[in-house]
This record gives sequence, structure tokens and C-alpha cells, in this order.
Amino acid sequence: MISAAAAVAYVALSSAAVALFPRSILVFLIFQGSLLYAYVARVPGWLRAALLGVALLVLMPLIGTYNGYYLEVATQVGIFVALALGLNIVVGLAGLLDLGYVAFFAVGAYSWAIFGSPHGNVLFGGGFPLPSWWFYPFLVIGLTMAAATGILLGLPVLRLRGDYLAIVTLGFGEVIRVLANNLDKPINVTNGPRGITPISRPPLPLEVSYAVGFYFLVLVIVVVVILVNRRLEDSHIGRAWEAMREDQLAAQAMGVPLVRAKLLAFASGASFAGVMGVVFAAKQIFINPESFTFLESIGVLAMVILGGMGSIPGAIIGATVVTVLNLQVLKGLSLWLNELKNAGVTIFGYNLAGLPTQLEPAKYERMIFGLILVLMMIFRPQGIFPARRRQRELGEP
Repeated sequence: MISAAAAVAYVALSSAAVALFPRSILVFLIFQGSLLYAYVARVPGWLRAALLGVALLVLMPLIGTYNGYYLEVATQVGIFVALALGLNIVVGLAGLLDLGYVAFFAVGAYSWAIFGSPHGNVLFGGGFPLPSWWFYPFLVIGLTMAAATGILLGLPVLRLRGDYLAIVTLGFGEVIRVLANNLDKPINVTNGPRGITPISRPPLPLEVSYAVGFYFLVLVIVVVVILVNRRLEDSHIGRAWEAMREDQLAAQAMGVPLVRAKLLAFASGASFAGVMGVVFAAKQIFINPESFTFLESIGVLAMVILGGMGSIPGAIIGATVVTVLNLQVLKGLSLWLNELKNAGVTIFGYNLAGLPTQLEPAKYERMIFGLILVLMMIFRPQGIFPARRRQRELGEP
């Protein structure tokens, strides 16, 4: 009873604080922490669902009307949550290390970018961009194309595992990026490094601001992705993936068809990335090959590992933490330190105004992020919210 009251009070007070201080990053982080607390607190299931539903369906859009940047962060979190859940199937459930996952994201993005922009006229002679409502069929088309690409990747690597599999998938991701960068001649398919713009945005049924409507669209897709993940995890396919992850020889001896299981894992994970690629292209209005670099794959992999491999809640929390860390915490820290430098604040007898340009805070955001990853792997290698099997393996209560 006390936990339930604490969860309700935490969500309510943090929401009120955001309304009073709509520009404060710290207050918004406290609000995000209240959602995590509502999830992990020992409260009845209906109350947990109600708190999360009210926070995501009512409070978050209201917060976005005060500060649109927070709604942008929430939308980005939703996109990366779906990506992390897709990679969690490949890496967490099936145990197949994939370092080229962003390639499937690119396939989905370019599928809508080409047909949903005037660039389609260069390829097909006229009739483009397609009407904006075509965005919704292209969610399925992007899913299908990415899944087919996943199968194409899976076919040549069926006998590989471990480091060799990682190297091949890394190379595949780079092949897709280089193709996107160079397929502007002799036939201009991707428009090369100049990218494609403007890309049509989908029509939304809600009579609200477009940012709020797009947030709800991403939220609906994320909910569907979570439900599909849950059904896959509890199905015989999910059990086969877990058996394959633990020991491929033992799984094969017990009758698990390794070829089909691996191809299904690659196709399932890739399909989620393809859907979110279509969403990403529509949201950004502009894409180019630099949106799909190797670092993006590493970022999504970090989300899965930090959250807890094989854990659906872990992938969600990992994606949220990494996205908020990159978009808010580290950026806010850099801006704050720059303000101190511009104000000439003195710390320990040293005037920050004399700080060399080589030591500007903005240049060290990635270093701080890297240190956080290192410390996390040292002190909590199982992740923030590990799967139960992983907890037992590491001897945790």
C-alpha cells in the first residue's frame, strides 16, 4: 500500500514540477525517473498500467505543449526503443552478434524516402512524391524489404558465430552505407552524399499539433513492437532462439532447426528496424548516408547490453537511458560548462575563460559516454534490468 501511494505521489509531484519549471532538464529527468519507479515498484498490475498510461498518454503530450523539445526527446526515445527491441531478438534471444544492424534501418528509411519525395521522378519519370497516406502502406513495405535484407545477410553467415559473425555483419552494414553514398550514378537511386529531401510526412487523424500526433504514432508502433516481442519470446520460436543462444550443438541435437531459427531471428530483428526507418525518414524529412554509420549500430547495441540482453524491459530502459543521456544529460552538461566558461567563473583558482579550445566541454561528450559504458560493464555487467536467466548465471538473488 505504501509503495502504491509512493508511486502515485512521485508521478504526480514530478508532473507538477515539470509544469512549474518547463525549461528545466533536471526536473524532466525526475519525471522520467518517476516512470521507471512506477514500473519497478511493488504495486498492483492495474495501478502500474494506469500510471504509465496516464504519464505517456496524457502528461507527456501536455509537457510537450509547454516545451516541444521534451516531446522531441520522447519521440526519439520511442524510435530507439523499437530499434533496441529488434536487435534484442538477434543478440539477446538468439545470441547472434550483429554489428551492422543500422543497415536494415537504412533500407526502411530509403524505401520511403525515394517514393515519398520528388526524387522518385528522377528514377521513374514522374508521379512523385506519392500521396502522404502511402506512408502507412510503406510501414509494411519497409518491414518486408528489411526482413528480406535480413534473410540475405543470414544466408551466407549460417555457419559463422562469435567474432567471425560480428566481422561479417559489420562489413554488411558498411556495404549498405557505401552503396547509399555512391548509388547516385550511373543511375541516381539514393542521390549519394547529398541525401534526399523533402520527404513527405504522414497525415495524422488527431486534431492536435503535428509533434503530438507524431508522438502518438510512434507510441502506437512501440506498443505493437513490444507485444510482438512478448509473443515471440513466449513462443516455441523464442524457446528455440534461447536454446540456440546457450549451446547451438545441444539445440541442434534436441531438434532445433538452426538454419530456420537463425534466418527467422535476422528477419524478425531487421523487420522492426525497417519499420522505424520509414518513421525516421518521415520525421526528419531529410536523410543521407551519414544517418546510418557504424556508430549508430554500436549505439543500439549499447542500449541492449546496458539494459540487459534478452530482457524486453531491459531493452526499453537501456534505449531510454542512452537516448536521454546523449540528447539531454551530456548536451545539458556541455551547455552548462560553456556558460561557466563564457562567464569567466573561477574554479580552484583557475579561470575557465582561459580554457584552451582543445578542452571545450562539447568535444568530450562521447568520452564521458564511453566512461559511463566502461563503469557500467565493470560494476553491473548483467545490465540495468537483466533477464531472470542472466541474473541466475551471475549468481544474483
